[in-house]
Amino acid sequence: MPDVTGALGTVVLVHGGFVDASGWEDVYKILKKDGYNVSVVQNPTSSLADDVAATKRALAGQKAPVILVGHSYGGVVVTEAGNDPRVAGLVYIAAFAPDKGESVAALIKDPQPGAPVPPILPPQDGYLFLDRTKFAASFAGDVAKEKAEFMADSQLPWGVEALNGTISEPAWKTKPSWYLVATEDKMIPPAAQKFMSKRAGSTVVEVGGSHAVYVSKPEAVAALIEKAAKGVKLAAN
Repeated sequence: MPDVTGALGTVVLVHGGFVDASGWEDVYKILKKDGYNVSVVQNPTSSLADDVAATKRALAGQKAPVILVGHSYGGVVVTEAGNDPRVAGLVYIAAFAPDKGESVAALIKDPQPGAPVPPILPPQDGYLFLDRTKFAASFAGDVAKEKAEFMADSQLPWGVEALNGTISEPAWKTKPSWYLVATEDKMIPPAAQKFMSKRAGSTVVEVGGSHAVYVSKPEAVAALIEKAAKGVKLAAN
């Protein structure tokens, strides 16, 4: 059989706060098997500028067009880094999709009454962690117990600077976007996800999943990414 790896296009996956790139493994495997070239960014999550720089380094070696995918805070990163000319489309997975001048801090400062409050501990040396004992319930409610425990115990510290990083120009204003709303999310309320996806003019799908939907429902996540890749290709033809 001929090698068709990467024949269908390129996908770059960007993780969010508190977790590292390993959570994308099952989505990565599906996309590779289906013929996509895939790169996974390992963000330092120290500041938005550092994370955008890490994502741009991943984009630099790619052949256009690229579908840039962000989960959670990774949505902020792709909103800024997505202005790169190689990027043809954006996919948000239960993610923040900020507008110009907005940050995660700005988007979460006025939660709706009754919305779940993420168990974020007070900052340590400028970095944030989630309470390990509440991590599974808030972040990974539908992830297998052992895996959720591993995610809790292997948290990547999330920089307060990253939380406060603001968008200079949102890529979704000039590029098509797709958005997966996780309807059982206890970190970013589904109502907030719907607001941001509507504002961005995204093509939206709703999936019954926790904030870690990219871990628990990799098939649904990969399906939306592939839909985006095909949509971008069709638009180019």
